[in-house]
Amino acid sequence: MQKLEKQFHIHCVPGDVGRYCILPGDPGRVPAIAALFDDAHQVAYNREFNVWTGTLLGEKVTACSTGIGGPSAAIAMEELHKCGADTFIRTGTCGGIDLNVQSGDIVVATGAIRFEHTSLEYAPIEFPAVADWEITNALVDATKAMGYPLHIGVVQCKDSFYGQHSPDASPVSYELKAKWESWKRLGVKASEMESAALFVEAAALGCRCGSCFHVIWNQEREAAGLDQKMSEDTSTSVKVAVEGLKRLIEADRKAGR
Repeated sequence: MQKLEKQFHIHCVPGDVGRYCILPGDPGRVPAIAALFDDAHQVAYNREFNVWTGTLLGEKVTACSTGIGGPSAAIAMEELHKCGADTFIRTGTCGGIDLNVQSGDIVVATGAIRFEHTSLEYAPIEFPAVADWEITNALVDATKAMGYPLHIGVVQCKDSFYGQHSPDASPVSYELKAKWESWKRLGVKASEMESAALFVEAAALGCRCGSCFHVIWNQEREAAGLDQKMSEDTSTSVKVAVEGLKRLIEADRKAGR
């Protein structure tokens, strides 16, 4: 592939982005994240990749949307890394699995189930998808400081949204439903679509990555007849990501990183 002046998908060059990046899925969520930065401006917008850069505590930081799922998220991380980024926080939405996880809560992932395929192009299946512990601690501390209901643990990642929500329509429903029962029995907190790919890719690139999520709904609570209300206000997970990033920047400075 010929050398390009700017990255093929995100349309950025070194200097456009900060070392620290927040990765939402929805391009429309990026301006809301950038509003919490100082001196933020849009750097590029191509396909699903809306890129804004500003500062936090005087440090250059970037928000870049990734679209839905592992393939496009992996593209964003790879191209941001080529532009100089090495620390990533994925923030977005999830669906609860554990019955204690309710709509509106925050989930911070310690690791992810690789029920997807993007990560297989970065590491064999035996390699675990694990969040960076410093980022995880920063996100946990931020959530507690802000007073949001918090759950910490493993999340499940899949490639098909409807494989989860309409498994009976699939010719491989037997596998989808059996695996889902396994996630429940293993105490998995929630289901989403990007962390497994990003955690494994970060390991392959020598980067750091962590994730925090806003719980929209819990289908298992619904099936159990438990009360819940759908919560689509994602501002809490955005605030957690930005506050967590501030704590991480401070910790990095103190450690001389």
